[in-house]
Amino acid sequence: MENQTFEVIGACKINDKWEPYRRVVGAPNENQAREKILADIGSKHRLKRSYITIKTVNVVAGE
Repeated sequence: MENQTFEVIGACKINDKWEPYRRVVGAPNENQAREKILADIGSKHRLKRSYITIKTVNVVAGE
């Protein structure tokens, strides 16, 4: 299965403040793109999933 490119927009709670983020990630489908973002941000900032929100997941055009 080919990977698609997804743009994920959301916010994460760092130091009692919700910080917005916009990440582009490659994944086979939308659910795996969500999982990858949750894992990456959680690992990098030591956050639980309840402190990470995902507002939108869009397929990037041109793929």
